[in-house]
Amino acid sequence: MTLLVVGVSHRSAPVSVLERAAIAPGARAGLLHELLAAEPVLEAAVLSTCNRIELYADVDRYHAGIAELSGMLARYGGVGPDELDPYLYARYGDEAVTHLFTVACGLDSMVVGEGQILGQLKDALALAQDEQSAGRQLNELFQRALRVGKRAHSETGIDRAGQSLVTFGLGQLAPPAGPAVVPAQASGDAGQPDMSWVRGLRALVIGAGSMSSLAAATLARAGVAELVIANRTLERAERLAASLDAQTAASAPEHTGEMGDGAECGDPECPVGSGCAARAAARGPRARAVPINAISITAELALADLVISCTGATGLVLTEQAVAGALRERRADQREPALLDLAMPRDIDAAVHRLPGVRFVDIESLAAASADAPMAADVQAVRDIVAEEVADFGAAQRAAYITPTVVALRAMAADVVSSELARLHGRLPGLGEKERAEVTHAVRRVVDKLLHAPTVRVKELAGEPGGADYAAALRELFDLDPQPAAATSGTGSTRRNAEQERS
Repeated sequence: MTLLVVGVSHRSAPVSVLERAAIAPGARAGLLHELLAAEPVLEAAVLSTCNRIELYADVDRYHAGIAELSGMLARYGGVGPDELDPYLYARYGDEAVTHLFTVACGLDSMVVGEGQILGQLKDALALAQDEQSAGRQLNELFQRALRVGKRAHSETGIDRAGQSLVTFGLGQLAPPAGPAVVPAQASGDAGQPDMSWVRGLRALVIGAGSMSSLAAATLARAGVAELVIANRTLERAERLAASLDAQTAASAPEHTGEMGDGAECGDPECPVGSGCAARAAARGPRARAVPINAISITAELALADLVISCTGATGLVLTEQAVAGALRERRADQREPALLDLAMPRDIDAAVHRLPGVRFVDIESLAAASADAPMAADVQAVRDIVAEEVADFGAAQRAAYITPTVVALRAMAADVVSSELARLHGRLPGLGEKERAEVTHAVRRVVDKLLHAPTVRVKELAGEPGGADYAAALRELFDLDPQPAAATSGTGSTRRNAEQERS
């Protein structure tokens, strides 16, 4: 496999560059098609999250591949090559595999150990499959990366270190009066943020994608009193609100008839009524949906105690003027509003930091805070898993690479045997059927024995680093057609072969 990854992330670039380099969701399919049209690229996939933009490709030339992928990132991200180049990184071969497996385990995330990256990897693979830019190589690589990520979370305690970006952000947004993190002896879950401060708040979630859905579900579990979903497409917001209501209803306690602390249940069909132990707070908030427009968003901002925004918009969703206007509409007895921007590029104007009476956290703030976050003791165990999986994957790939060459060698030998036997039978027409069969069997057995040891040994050697050199040596020594070995490289090579046949 000739895997190449070129990218930019929170580890290599400031957030100001990352948000400008972000690739809009609607442009990613076109990017994949343009990558496939590039000469050195055989397969391609794009991984774009709030803190990384990476292009993965199976390439047949290293330097040409770097030039193509770097140029595509600059062009589709809208950042000049000269400005973007200092922040780019490239990984090739086993180093690229190591990088992807590390990413899948959450070790390269802004919040170490977070599990959201697995869903983002699935989305990247699904898009590449839909656009037919992922062939056998990238399909196997991404599927293996997903399994490695799941293994890391199931076999180690990396989850103890990992929070979602949502919970990490809410922890950073917590009022200074209380602790941002629950002590291990109190919570039983070391390093997890204290979410009690959001209980009873009015919350507004802007966006209806995967991150916004996670934010809404997190807030519902944390006990917000009211939850509003705002989205440009109202139908998507309504679907998210309905799904949250369904989850809340499914988890609500039964009306057992036990008396609680006198709070109203809120269910008109409750057989107990006032004082039912199934309190309204336990039943969760009622979610509602609103469209994003100037009137509705200002009105909801004026009412909300907590706002989380994560849309795919390329421009600002909340300007400083909009937030300032909403502040003027708030009552004097309302809480100080808290805003969390998880979008890349940003949804909320950075100038909101300057507004008095507003707590504001964005990706840039989270990047700075995560640098000081404690590492889990299990991180090294995850690194060991990654190293083991990379070695195993590399050995399997190298063995698979040499198989077509071994098949070609045996096919060539079979052709030689058939040709020589035909010539022998032509020279000795007097041989009977029994003698012909004996000669044929003997010749084929000799050839099989001669080929057995070297073909078995070359497959063993292929699993080691540099194993591809043995396949090249066989092709050179026996003048084998190299095409069968390339035929397994997937979508790109199939496309190239078809183009060559047409020309």
